[in-house]
Amino acid sequence: MYILITYDINVTSTSGQSRLRRVAKICENYGQRVQNSVFECRLNEAELLKVKKQLLEVINMDMDSLRFYRLGDNYDKKVQHMGAKKTYKFDDAFIV
Repeated sequence: MYILITYDINVTSTSGQSRLRRVAKICENYGQRVQNSVFECRLNEAELLKVKKQLLEVINMDMDSLRFYRLGDNYDKKVQHMGAKKTYKFDDAFIV
């Protein structure tokens, strides 16, 4: 399933900057960054639980927030992109 993960990390302290980097790094392991704090991910239920657990271990629940949107399998019909920063489709072939 396609999941959109968004986050807002309070960066008014040095610990906030560290949490921001750690949250971004975790999200990079599961999907592609499409905006500064927005990642598109293709995950199964187990992977979704795993990424949620990892992110909840990093964020400060009193200062930060996470949002998970389930986009479903036809996500490409639900998302329109305009402007710079082209993204890839998860089902396309990759050359590594």
